[in-house]
Amino acid sequence: MNFWEKVTGSDLTKDWKDFAARAEALPDDYRRAWDEFTKSLFLHGDFTGRNLTPIADGVLGLLEATSADGQSAEEALGDDIPAFCAAVVGEEGAKNYRDRWRAQLNRSVARRLNRLEA
Repeated sequence: MNFWEKVTGSDLTKDWKDFAARAEALPDDYRRAWDEFTKSLFLHGDFTGRNLTPIADGVLGLLEATSADGQSAEEALGDDIPAFCAAVVGEEGAKNYRDRWRAQLNRSVARRLNRLEA
């Protein structure tokens, strides 16, 4: 990826077009599961969505492998696809920069409030 692709995001566009082509080759129930997964996935992205590309690639690979094995999409991802998405993204219990900043801000505010009360 060169500088221009990174700045414009054209590499991401190409990746997502490739994902769409791969998803079109899946059976109908897998395609529906993929569509629901991607809708849930974008809620967890950063500003560019660049952090979601490897996750989407891995889940699409999982769907392709389970489809080839003859399993259903429900067996692959479970009944609750948004919960599966949150688990894959690492929402539960994962600390990102916002969580660290929030904790730091809360400590600073608590420290200031304790000084004001004393």
